[in-house]
Formats: sequence, C-alpha cells, structure tokens
Amino acid sequence: MKFFSDNAAAVHPHVMDAIIAANHLDSPYDGDALSQTLDDRFSQIFGTRVRALWVATGTAANALALSALCPPHKGVICHKMAHIEQDECGAPGFFMHGSKLILADGEGAKLTPAEISRVLASIRDDVHQVQPACVSITNASEYGLVYTAKEVAAIGELCKAKGLKLHMDGARFANAVASTGAHPGDITWRAGVDMLSFGCVKNGGMNAEAIIVFEPTLARELPYLRKRAGQLQSKGRFLAAQLLAMLEDDLWLANGAAANAGAQAIAHAAGDRLLYPVDANEVFVTLTAAEAASLRAQGFEFYDWGEMTEDGGEARFVTAWDQDADTVAPLAAAIAAL
Repeated sequence: MKFFSDNAAAVHPHVMDAIIAANHLDSPYDGDALSQTLDDRFSQIFGTRVRALWVATGTAANALALSALCPPHKGVICHKMAHIEQDECGAPGFFMHGSKLILADGEGAKLTPAEISRVLASIRDDVHQVQPACVSITNASEYGLVYTAKEVAAIGELCKAKGLKLHMDGARFANAVASTGAHPGDITWRAGVDMLSFGCVKNGGMNAEAIIVFEPTLARELPYLRKRAGQLQSKGRFLAAQLLAMLEDDLWLANGAAANAGAQAIAHAAGDRLLYPVDANEVFVTLTAAEAASLRAQGFEFYDWGEMTEDGGEARFVTAWDQDADTVAPLAAAIAAL
C-alpha cells in the first residue's frame, strides 16, 4: 500500500468519465463549451464572481499566480518549508523573472501575522533591499495543518494594511475546507485572499489544476502569462472537464473528507508518535529505522522525512481520496503494533 503522496492516487472514476465525455469536436484552447463555464461554476462555489483558468500542474498554478502578483524587483514572503521554496525547482523565481522568496518561520509550516510582521520589520525601506509585494500561505500546510478562516483573515488584514497581495497555495484546499467546515469564500476572498491555486490532481484529478482570481483586475494579464509559459493547452476542454467533474455534487469535498478520515485513522493508531496535529491528510510520526523497515516489509510504502536512524527519525504518510478509514486499517494496525 502506497502512502508516498496523494499524487500517486488513481484518477477518480467520475473524472475519467468526464474526460471521455469531452472527447469530441469542440473549439481549441479555452474556447470550448466546458472551459467557458468554469468562471460561472467556480463563482457559485466561492459565492462571488471569479476568474478561473486551468493549468496542468500545481507548480504552474503557483508560479503563474505569483508572477501576476509580484513584479520582478520585489519579493514574496512565504514559509521556509513552503512548496514554492522547497519543491518547485525555482519555478516561482523563474516565472517572476527573478523575484525573491523572502523566508519566514512558524510551527507546522504555518505563518502568523506576528511572524510576517517580524519579517517586514527586518526589511528597510531602501533601494538596496528587495521590498515585499505579496504573502503566500499554504492551506493545508506542508505538515498537514490547516488555516481557519479567522487565521487567514488575520493575515489578510495585515496584508491590506501593508499594501501586500495574498496568495494561497491550495494544492490540498479540499482537505482544508473539509477539515474546517468553512465556506470556501470565508477561507479565501472574504479573508483577503487575492488568488488561489485550486488543487485537483491530489484530490482525484489527472492533470488539471486551476488558478482562481478573486479580483478581476488581477486577471487581465494571466491569460497571456499562461500562454507564454506553455500552459495554454490546445485541447483544454479535457482539463476543464476534470475540474467540472470535481465540482459536481461537491465531489471535491467528499474526496477531501475521505482522505482526511484515512489520516485520522492512522493518527489514532500512532498516538504519542505524532509529531504534528493531523488536520488534513498528512501524518508525520516518529519511527526508528528498524520500525520503518518492519512496516516496509509488510508492504507499506512511505517517505522518510529526513535521516532515519536506529535512535529514531521522522516518517510521512499521506492518504488520498481512495484511502479512507477502512482502507488504511491494515496500516493503522501495523503502526499500533510497533
């Protein structure tokens, strides 16, 4: 059983059916009937008028969103463990033409207004220093912790006061919304978020993500940036089909809730081994090298999170939409038996 990443999960059958149903003659790029409905459909989800653009990867969604929010001579404040810093091979800086990521700290890879303020205070209003233009937060964070609507709003208020834009990396946005029970609008635009990278692939999609723009004026350049980045696919209807299938009957939330339930079952079995609270679908536990080897010998696959020694180390387990509490029961039992 694979618990490396929710990226490894199967495509949800409804998404696959939607891809097949889209396999007919239609207009190219984003002129097809499905792509043309995305703005309306996402607007219904968020309770406000939005612009929704599909792209093929989460890296593209993050990098293009940030490139629209931050000019080349400025910077983006983010957590030092943020995906845009650790796992995107410099793509944000590349697409922002050299903009700097300004790194901050925080428990569980979450930012707070106090930490953002500390970083801001360290930057002189001086031509010799990169000035911040944007803050980027990840919901759920790289350690599986979620931001509540209140926490996002506190950051949003600070950004507004300081003249900064706010981006949310929502690769696991469904997991965060399912965990908090918040309305999607309350945890984004009502809380001050300007752009959201809406995850689909980790949640049962094949190769479609979306950039959601809550401020219409910010959307003007994005279609050009998407084309220039090689993300304007000629048969875009197949990406739109995946996103629409995920939104149908709130499948995106059901999938997120199922993955969260699987993670909770593992967390319950892990007990005192837990390194962080389990808010979404990632579980970080302490294991010795021998314990990790024992789990792998039973067929469970996962990542060592750093060096694993005989004295102990960290391991990460990630559940997906098709790994609910019943499905992960063998792993939970194996961890409890260590």
